[in-house]
Amino acid sequence: MQLAFIKCHGSGNDFPLIDARGLALSDAEWAGIARGLADRDGPVGGDGLLLLTDGDDPAAFGMRMFNSDGSEAETCLNGLRCTARLGFELLGIDGALVGLKTSAADVAREAALAPGVATVRTTVGPASVSAADVGLTNGIDSVIDAPIAGLPTERAFTAVAMPNPHLVTFVEHVDEDELVALGNWCEAGPALIPARANVSFVEQRGPTDLYVRTFERGVGLTNSCGSAMAASVLAAGLTGRVPFGRDVRVFNKGGLVRGRADVARNVTISGNATFLYDASIEVDPATGVAQSLLIHARRDDEARAWESALAELA
Repeated sequence: MQLAFIKCHGSGNDFPLIDARGLALSDAEWAGIARGLADRDGPVGGDGLLLLTDGDDPAAFGMRMFNSDGSEAETCLNGLRCTARLGFELLGIDGALVGLKTSAADVAREAALAPGVATVRTTVGPASVSAADVGLTNGIDSVIDAPIAGLPTERAFTAVAMPNPHLVTFVEHVDEDELVALGNWCEAGPALIPARANVSFVEQRGPTDLYVRTFERGVGLTNSCGSAMAASVLAAGLTGRVPFGRDVRVFNKGGLVRGRADVARNVTISGNATFLYDASIEVDPATGVAQSLLIHARRDDEARAWESALAELA
């Protein structure tokens, strides 16, 4: 089947984005499409597949996100900004409540981070600090800046559900080999956390600057993960590293966002929603094979604006 999509990115987290309203496909078919379109060795590539869906009142529209392995995530905040922008443009609105897999988020257009950079604000929460909600099966109530028995590391973690599960640890320096090893351990679905989890190593680079590196569930080591950045902002507040209510700059390999957490565990993230090109492609949902990519229009001005913004904001 042939599908139209927009290639987009939020803070370097890149996706094909499909207006799926009115497309009657099964979850298995969408999973196959995600594997085909998000395959880094295929014609498109991405960290996953975004779907703009119809909303259930009071949500103006919805979002679904499938990882590159075909699994469905509860949320994706970098992808949410891009999906929200498309929803705004198609519906002629500037803000909305968006329905997610197991929750909802408030989204709104925001003043540009830099000239030419489309910017969207997302607010999610309250996030849960229940260990059970994060998927830990060891019977503890919560984990705040503490080691987790059974995890193959003695590092102290903070476990939060955004609502997708995150294990966040603050480090002096990010060791990617250590992060990947721990991420792969979690990815195997061990008894301690059978539904897997996103794992983030976070450097605090000043009173209100964080650098986040994430092994994303269903994806692997990624340049950016929006919900991980939100989880890191919340973890910084929960552990007293950054006061609640304080604006935080969150950096990653893909760029940066601005974040803020409050004592009620709500997290606001503002960042880019950059559209790179409009295209269509032939994809077989059953086999996950994508081919015959046709690019209709490139949005090079947006790509250049983001690159310029990175040079100035960083």
